Amino acid sequence: MHMPNSSSMTVFLLLEFADTRDLQLLHIWLFLGIYLAALLGNGLVITTVACDHRLHTPMYFFLLNLSLLDLGAISTTVPKAMANSLWNSRAISHPGCAAQVFLFVFLISAELYLLTVMAYDRYVAICKPLHYGSLLGSRACVHMAAAAWGSGFLHAVLHTANTFSLPLCQGNAVDQFFCEVPQIFKLSCSNAYLREVAVLVLSVFVHFYCFVFIVLSYVQIFRAVLRIPSEQGRHKAFSMCLPHLSVVSLFITSGMFAYLKPPSISSPSLDLVLAVLYSVVPPAVNPLIYSMRNQDLRDGIRKLITWTSI
Repeated sequence: MHMPNSSSMTVFLLLEFADTRDLQLLHIWLFLGIYLAALLGNGLVITTVACDHRLHTPMYFFLLNLSLLDLGAISTTVPKAMANSLWNSRAISHPGCAAQVFLFVFLISAELYLLTVMAYDRYVAICKPLHYGSLLGSRACVHMAAAAWGSGFLHAVLHTANTFSLPLCQGNAVDQFFCEVPQIFKLSCSNAYLREVAVLVLSVFVHFYCFVFIVLSYVQIFRAVLRIPSEQGRHKAFSMCLPHLSVVSLFITSGMFAYLKPPSISSPSLDLVLAVLYSVVPPAVNPLIYSMRNQDLRDGIRKLITWTSI
């Protein structure tokens, strides 16, 4: 019997948020509010860092890259979900689904790698302050950011090529509001998993290495902070690290639970909530987290708003 691969599918059907018009409109307004908050917050961070020469430091350079990745990630999934609810549709074309998988995996993977680089930046700033200028010069920062983006790109190419070459036997209904790799796997034939399992194992290993690196960096950071004699010095050091630690915790914990949870507790509603937590919420709240405890960034944003209102 012939088993079609995913390229023979002309359309995939995404998960509906609601089956009544009122709830669909509520979903549109909710996602629109989150999306506009992400656009505004990340746009302000990008513009402020780019325009304020006082913020042309490694930490803010990486923060600018993080905001670019957040904008891309949320723009890959949310507009299509809102459009489907608006037009009462579930359809996404095969090329659209492949593009969504590629862009989402690319941006989310690059974000994890960038968060790992940012942990290294905080480690050097607090544990090796005398070597900060030599270890994190402008060229080194550009190379590390480029490595994060490039690694995400390669990861996305590998995953997309493998995912969309799998033969599908379980229809074309994806149990998620965007084309998510694990949900597409569920449509594949049982004997087609082995090739993709190797890619998944490699991905888990690389992502676990990033997680371990971040944890070990913060162990060293906290040990160094606790040795600072002045309370003001400890407070300043913690203020430098807490925004990044908060962003990492939200991103990694929700993502790990979404992808590594036991199949026995999996359900469409739980998968939907977890997907929103790791793909929609972080891009909207990351700018708020970073600006709440960063006086220089707040001052830069305030100056930018004052300048544009004149």
